[in-house]
Amino acid sequence: MAKNIVYFDLETQKSADEVGGWGNINRMGLSVGVTYNTAHGEYRIYGEKQVNDLLTELQRADLVVGFNVLRFDYEVLHGYTPFDLTQLPTLDMLVDLQNILNHRLSLDSIATATFGVEKTAEGLQAIEWFKEGKMLEIAEYCCYDVKITKLVHEYGVSQRQLHYNNRFGKKLTVSVKWEI
Repeated sequence: MAKNIVYFDLETQKSADEVGGWGNINRMGLSVGVTYNTAHGEYRIYGEKQVNDLLTELQRADLVVGFNVLRFDYEVLHGYTPFDLTQLPTLDMLVDLQNILNHRLSLDSIATATFGVEKTAEGLQAIEWFKEGKMLEIAEYCCYDVKITKLVHEYGVSQRQLHYNNRFGKKLTVSVKWEI
């Protein structure tokens, strides 16, 4: 039986500055969370009112895959649950790559070098959209990030490597040992 991999990303209602700094991520609030679930082969979009459904989906996953989920996305969700989400089987691609390279990469640098595509916006833009009530824009942006996350993971699994652009714009390659 195939694993139930859940690709995941979320956007917040508030910035770090608005909640008193990065030590208060759990106060940022969920604006939109998006998953792609391989067991169902579909994207799911969650607003704050559906946060418990999102938490249930993550808890039922055989593997949660994301980018900076351990230090950010899970911390946002800790504002809604006493459950320690870091106990879930998780591949945080940012953490894995940081452990290999000894520095952080952006998802955008990987997507640009590997697929020639760029993110459509950034998190601060999504916060502005939330304040303007533009939930559809947030959902589209977050879905796109989940799609890129999924593509990066699948590429890493099949090719055993990823490409990224360093801060000087040079395309480099890093080996990964990801599995499905």
